[in-house]
Amino acid sequence: MIATELPPVSQRVRDLHSQMTLAEKISQLVGYWVDQGDEVVAPMAGEMVSSNSYEAASVNGMGHLTRVYGTRPVDPVERAGWLWAEQRRLRENSRLGIPAIVHEECLTGLAAWKAATFPTPLAWGAAFDPELVERMAGLIGESMRSLGIHQGLAPVLDVIRDARWGRVDECIAEDPYLVGTIGTSYVRGLQSAGVHATLKHFVGYSASQSGRNHAPVHAGPRELEDVLLPPFEMAIRDGGARSVMNSYAEIDGEPVGGTPRYLTDILRTRWGFDGVVVSDYFAVVFLHSMHAVAVDRAAAAGLALTAGIDVELPTGDAFLELADCIANGLTDLVDVDRAVLRVLSQKEELGLLDETFESPPSAVDLDSAEHRAVARQLAEESTVLLTNDGLLPLSATAAGTIAVIGPNADSTDALMGCYSFANHVLAHHPGTELGFEIPTILEAMRVEFPNAALEYARGCEVEGDDRSGIAAAAEAARAAGTAVVVVGDRAGLFGRGTVGEGNDVESLELPGVQRELVDAVVATGARVVVVVLTGRPYVLDWAIGVGAPAAVIQSFFPGEEGATALAAIISGRVAPSGRLPVSMPRSAGAQPYTYLHPILGGPSEVTSVDTTPVFAFGHGLGYSTFTHENLTVSGDVAPGDTVEVTVEVTNSGDRTSTDVVQLYGHDLFASVTRPVAQLLAYQRLTLAPGERVRMTFVVPPARFAMTAASGVRVIEPGDVELWVGPSCAARETEAMLRFSGAEYVLTTADQRLATASVEHVASSV
Repeated sequence: MIATELPPVSQRVRDLHSQMTLAEKISQLVGYWVDQGDEVVAPMAGEMVSSNSYEAASVNGMGHLTRVYGTRPVDPVERAGWLWAEQRRLRENSRLGIPAIVHEECLTGLAAWKAATFPTPLAWGAAFDPELVERMAGLIGESMRSLGIHQGLAPVLDVIRDARWGRVDECIAEDPYLVGTIGTSYVRGLQSAGVHATLKHFVGYSASQSGRNHAPVHAGPRELEDVLLPPFEMAIRDGGARSVMNSYAEIDGEPVGGTPRYLTDILRTRWGFDGVVVSDYFAVVFLHSMHAVAVDRAAAAGLALTAGIDVELPTGDAFLELADCIANGLTDLVDVDRAVLRVLSQKEELGLLDETFESPPSAVDLDSAEHRAVARQLAEESTVLLTNDGLLPLSATAAGTIAVIGPNADSTDALMGCYSFANHVLAHHPGTELGFEIPTILEAMRVEFPNAALEYARGCEVEGDDRSGIAAAAEAARAAGTAVVVVGDRAGLFGRGTVGEGNDVESLELPGVQRELVDAVVATGARVVVVVLTGRPYVLDWAIGVGAPAAVIQSFFPGEEGATALAAIISGRVAPSGRLPVSMPRSAGAQPYTYLHPILGGPSEVTSVDTTPVFAFGHGLGYSTFTHENLTVSGDVAPGDTVEVTVEVTNSGDRTSTDVVQLYGHDLFASVTRPVAQLLAYQRLTLAPGERVRMTFVVPPARFAMTAASGVRVIEPGDVELWVGPSCAARETEAMLRFSGAEYVLTTADQRLATASVEHVASSV
């Protein structure tokens, strides 16, 4: 269905709209990349930037200013002075005096020079801590608002479907519920500071064929409804997200950016979204140049606007031709009016229509002590201890020698994700200082282990086949007796680096000759801790069994405080509590893989291929042990009822530690195939040694729903296995839930309850 009615708006907005010429309306629907120059920080940017001068583009007003701070290293205070002046100029020199929305990337923090860099989103998933992510996003939003930024292009709510995809580090998890709860918390935090969050990439982007960027998507309607859409629905219904960005993808031959089914029917008609849809950068032109569903840019503009895209970003390469679209009958004026009213309402909501821009900030602190404290806590909570034969923790007071080895041991770049300002922008400005403190792991280890002598050997590079340094690194490990080997990824874009946008891979072995470095160090007989700093899960089958390192730590680009956090975990000053938000694959040949597979999606007697992951979703060790017992569910319930599940959790170790209690379910028999395991609820829980609690999960109906053959989301009668354990693959305590009664069709109210609450009932042992 294509909407024809105009959205409800305030009288002020309607009056403003009634005064506008067509040229002024169209100007509100485009961005302008005012100072991009020769910078190339987006795909095909050099070919697509509008040729209109800034002065000519702004004469009728302007919808967005694109990446004022995030295109090149500019002093934030000086740039704020320029921005305030430009906004005043728009108010004073354009006929209607409407300021522009300023948008920026903010996936790992505000993407601006000197701003704090937080862990990458895959680390948010590993932390299983929505409250901390909300706090982080609030700080990011405060930084943005202080600089006159109104809209953030985050969070990414794509559910991971294939580890070969380069943009995995931008994603939160392979489970839609985890993505939804963490992503919704980010939205709440950012918008609490007065900055509109933009959900991306709606929808299907991460399900591309063979994990290739922009490749076709062959997801069926049930995969869309049960896996790919729920995080967006949660962030809109529960989080109140005010903006959505379209996916570059085509789904079964239909590009999302030109398809009303997604941008209008689902988003607005079904979910009631009343915010603004912005295009991913150049996505409107791509309808012509890459998807070939529009004969030229004007046709692409008409197709996108009619489908439901309100604003073209980063520039008006196609939308500036909307007047010709209307004249040629490719779209209707009502489509323009609808989009303009939404944009004006957004500006009113953001306070832009009343802002006078008299007093730009004279000082800003974009990397305060609070920023760093949250960055450190999130880095600590997201660190996943994969294996440990008892070597960890090393004593921080121990003397002797520790060999610190590996291409990522003395690198700051290796701690930050693809969309960090350092890796996204400063990579094009060699020699420019980062503008904030970020110790390397080598530097952090020197602080954490003051009584030890640290010997550093690089061993090899992240990429390439140079093995000349491996022998010296192995000798350093042999002489020291204890070695910390730091390997992994280097984030970048489009061939610059090993992971990140456009950096898709065919192999999931560690890049370059890093595996050979690990093997050589382990072969010396030294006690070896391997730290894996990556933006995607790699094949780590060498981490278990004979000849394995003594301990392996997985860290997903942990940000500016990541090295400090990792050193503290190695010493034992901090206990690891992260859990895997994505399965660790057995091989690239097992991709695409997700733990949410039906029976025949996993290993079986009818295939010789074993897709069982090396480490399962939810896996993670600590420095204490927890037991989970006496899982109970209160009798039979009717489909559509809230379900209460209780489990007893005990810290059976000797130090205070944090557990991530994970409740899973499996619908035994249904009218369509169901996953063998599905995360229903989770909660971080910190207990003292010997402490025992009874935890009650209150699970809403939507967690048990599925899309039936009819295309309707329902809960069917029947039996559901429930269990709690240390991962999706381990059942420590089990119970059976029975839904008795008639099939239940989910309502809008049910879908709003897309979170689980937890009640703690403390008792001592």
